Amino acid sequence: MNTRIQDLLIDLRAKKHVVYRRTADFEPVEQMAAAGLSPTCRAARRLSEFLAAETPVVRPAEQIVFLRTVSRTAPLYTETEWQSIKDSHYIHEAGRVCNICPDYASAIGSGLVTILEDCRQRSAAPAATPDQIEFYQAVGESIGAILDLTDRYRQEALRQERPEIAAILAQVPAHGARTLHEALQALRILHFTLWCEGEYHNTLGRFDQYLYPYYLADRTAGRLDEAGALALIEDFFIALNLDSDLYPGIQQGDNGQSLMLGGVDQDGRDAYNDLSRLCLQASCELKLIDPKINLRVNSRTPLAIFEAGTRLTREGLGFPQYSNDDVVIPGLISKGYSLTDARNYTVAACWEFIIPKYGMDIPNIGAVNMPKIVNDCVQEHLTAETTFAAFLGQVDQALAEACRQEAGKVRNLYLIPAPFMSILMDRCQERGQDISRGARYNNYGLHGVGLSTAVDALAAVKTAVFDEHLVTAAQLKAAMDRDFAGDDALLAALRYQMPKWGNGEAEADDLAVHLLASFSRATEHLVNERNGCFRAGTGSAMYYLWFAEQTGATAGGRLKGEAFAANYAPELFVKSKGPLSVIRSFTKPDLKQVINGGPLTLEIHASVFRNQENLRKVAQMIQLFVQSGGHQLQLNSIDKEALLAAQRHPEQYRSLIVRVWGWSAYFVELDKAYQDHVIARQEFVV
Repeated sequence: MNTRIQDLLIDLRAKKHVVYRRTADFEPVEQMAAAGLSPTCRAARRLSEFLAAETPVVRPAEQIVFLRTVSRTAPLYTETEWQSIKDSHYIHEAGRVCNICPDYASAIGSGLVTILEDCRQRSAAPAATPDQIEFYQAVGESIGAILDLTDRYRQEALRQERPEIAAILAQVPAHGARTLHEALQALRILHFTLWCEGEYHNTLGRFDQYLYPYYLADRTAGRLDEAGALALIEDFFIALNLDSDLYPGIQQGDNGQSLMLGGVDQDGRDAYNDLSRLCLQASCELKLIDPKINLRVNSRTPLAIFEAGTRLTREGLGFPQYSNDDVVIPGLISKGYSLTDARNYTVAACWEFIIPKYGMDIPNIGAVNMPKIVNDCVQEHLTAETTFAAFLGQVDQALAEACRQEAGKVRNLYLIPAPFMSILMDRCQERGQDISRGARYNNYGLHGVGLSTAVDALAAVKTAVFDEHLVTAAQLKAAMDRDFAGDDALLAALRYQMPKWGNGEAEADDLAVHLLASFSRATEHLVNERNGCFRAGTGSAMYYLWFAEQTGATAGGRLKGEAFAANYAPELFVKSKGPLSVIRSFTKPDLKQVINGGPLTLEIHASVFRNQENLRKVAQMIQLFVQSGGHQLQLNSIDKEALLAAQRHPEQYRSLIVRVWGWSAYFVELDKAYQDHVIARQEFVV
């Protein structure tokens, strides 16, 4: 890392950039309502106002500019209007377009002026409808505001005697980028603008693929050496962290700034390149929570790449997260994605598989509480069934009904228009239609929450009630109703002596295979109102705490209120036989069936990474996971003693980073419930 980057990093950690922030006054939303402005026009007006209120800041050491100075956006609707919309529509989260990946490459390559001129021509066409004309006008206003702010930044760069920055801003994003520096600056402006328009969890997609041509051209022409390219990437990564605390999420850090490296190209050839390697190196050196690094791999990926990923894991950032092309690509094809698009997949904010440019999927539309489904079946059916197979059939039916109910909630979906985002997506410009109305892919995803708790409960019912007759169905129900109060011996037997998923025990593993296949079948024929499918997944998002609070004691010995595991992992209290045992168990199901995604999450004690031999063992373990048919994996380097010390003395651990569920955060900034969950996870050694 050069001294200039070190200085930027020091300033970032000291939060010196925050001094430029302020609030701004915008046109009252009541005034827009009174003027009869449509939602599309309001979105463009708000973006224009917001960018006009921004103060250009060009700091001495930075090579990638644009710093958020206005801290809050303004609403598009009056409270009465928004309530009326909510009364008649389904509102997902904040009602904003989110968790999609725009086509940065085309805008970086062509420039916004080309897009603007195309929109003007389409607007003037005799066949253009009033709605299309309105859309094109909104796009024109949005692009005009971006170009105006860029020009003010250019002027500020000249005032700061930074002619090289001014020259770049004279080229991009108005015109096509010619160099890596210009392409990164254009990307920064495009990504910055999406947040200002109101979208969130805006991902960066296959960063190393769409920027590689610029890198290669620079290297071939002798304009840039590897050290210079690394510094530019680090500049860009630092820029992502300047505004990240202003982006909405469940907790700070949950902002969706993820990028994907590696994978295959359109022809199925390995696409990992020098830029992929430099991104891993940049993240290793900076040790920042953004961007969240994802790495696409397959069974033929060289061990050296897994070792490079493991060196990043060693830094304690909670990434890279691995995605296995051998599973993901055919899984997506089975859900109707074309081969070309499936090969180009990336991830949403956390892990969900999405398609850049073409996907308006909502991969976190809902979640299914698996342990509650099993509990309800215990209460309603266990005493009546004489075989475990019959009881399991009741669970299958209940799961199918739960999925139908989740799908049934999503009717008359409303998304706030996003005209600028729309021009970065396929055919919106051609059709004159906002992306909020849909794209090529409009599929929805359901999280399968508490999977290991549900599997362990089923294993306990099978073993304790039907196989070994340790307890009757009625006795088990009563004990669960009492939260096992006064049933210490039974609780201990269920909690510690029954088969557990993750220990390589066939009884539990086979039930996991069955449950995930049943989940897949339950979503197989569901169709949403946008003619998209529903995708089952193994992720949990924040529901691993929320659902656990609502779920009573479970048959596997979990007490009422005890948290579920995050994502796809063994129960918290299960003392697994080791990470290899977990991998063997958790790769038994056909994970192509649950292609909404959700990583196997394992905590590795930080001491493991202190020598090269162990580092290689971890890399080999990841390779085994991939070759065994795993779909996604995230490893966290954890030291519980350090985490406990950070709870006691947060001022001494400001830079301590942990993986929460699909994103990383500064540990001391998390709510205590999330801190405690990270601490409670089992640490492994290799």
